[in-house]
Amino acid sequence: MGGTVSIRLDIVPEWESLRYGTPEERACFAAVGIRYGSVWLTEVYDDFVKRVREKAHLSAYRLAEWFAWNWWRLRWEPRTDAADWAAAHRLTTVGGGYVWPNVEIVSDGERAVLRARPTQSRPEEPLRYVVDFAAIVRAGELESALDGFVDLVVEKLRSEGIGDTNLHHVWGDVRAERADPEMARRRKIEALLGFDPDEADGSVIDSLIADASVLGEGAMDEVAANRAQTGRAVTAGWLREVAEASGFVSSPRDSVRLAPGVGASPTGEMPAWKRGVELADALREQERLGTAPISNSRLAQMAGVQEKAIADAGRAGGDFAFALDEGEAEGRVVLSSKWGQGRRFELARLVGDRIGGGDGKERLLPATKSGTYRQKFQRAFAAELLCPFDTLEDRLAGDYSGEAIEDAAGHFEVSSLAVRTILVNHKRLDRENIGAVF
Repeated sequence: MGGTVSIRLDIVPEWESLRYGTPEERACFAAVGIRYGSVWLTEVYDDFVKRVREKAHLSAYRLAEWFAWNWWRLRWEPRTDAADWAAAHRLTTVGGGYVWPNVEIVSDGERAVLRARPTQSRPEEPLRYVVDFAAIVRAGELESALDGFVDLVVEKLRSEGIGDTNLHHVWGDVRAERADPEMARRRKIEALLGFDPDEADGSVIDSLIADASVLGEGAMDEVAANRAQTGRAVTAGWLREVAEASGFVSSPRDSVRLAPGVGASPTGEMPAWKRGVELADALREQERLGTAPISNSRLAQMAGVQEKAIADAGRAGGDFAFALDEGEAEGRVVLSSKWGQGRRFELARLVGDRIGGGDGKERLLPATKSGTYRQKFQRAFAAELLCPFDTLEDRLAGDYSGEAIEDAAGHFEVSSLAVRTILVNHKRLDRENIGAVF
């Protein structure tokens, strides 16, 4: 399996003829290919002609309609375990009786991966997709590819004298919504919540927008994206209740910051995990943390809280960890884990988010369970801060067995999963069973 940021992503229709079906189906029947650089994600073995093709014969109309209907979710919704998530992200759900490529499209808000997997050979099916590849692109490039394909299909319909189709209506709505900042904001939140257009409770969206004006737009987007993990779209009122009941007093101005002039790559410029490692290494060097594990007292000091925030697991609360700032010198930190390792990791995530997660002006710093770029950054930052790769590599000395990983996790006071993820990111272990890292 490969995976690098592409220079060019194209979804290409090569028009063919079809003798049956609706006018739009006949007009837009095509050999459709998805190309990432020189790699065709749609490469398919055709048993009829006994050869591999770069493109598959499909309904470009149905694919364009699917892209249009799911545009907001494809652009903004991270991976979740929700039952209907696949219907909005996997091409195999397009339908219409065609054999669609086994390609999944998922975004973390800043970057997107188009993951192509081979299909199994079946006696009743003459087509078998053969590519195993992860195409990683910036989210804006995914937008351009989807837009370009849908526009080509709309133009083909126009050239054939076909108008007023469902695609025309849906795509016209999407274009209008994207041009209207207020409507675009609502559609983005709706997608982050995991809903199709017009399916979310309007009052929930209103609440998230109102809370964003106080706590920060990016922060409330993270909260919205976490809904699929918990089933709860939380409000500012709920956050304050949890902070009061389970939070620890914090001093935001005493939290560690990187010194002026310490460079950091812009959000989305590189994979989230690399950016997390970059900033964690810079902080370790600035604070002269050395190679020894970070003590609870030192970690708490960097987060602007007392050490008891880690030790007092009886005050675990909420669906996720967060810091809620009431002023420069006053705030609350809530940790949700009941275990010492988990609480250390959550606190390190909040340190990272304050340094490079949001825009620096947000009053809420959420460390949720969503799959957004910001959360991936936080997790990578926390892992590198608590368990720096170079030191871990020296300790393991090439032994990546389960026992060695457990021993290292105990030494650095992190979970074995955190150690495995660090090793996956640095290509010491295969990423299978860990999840896509992009």
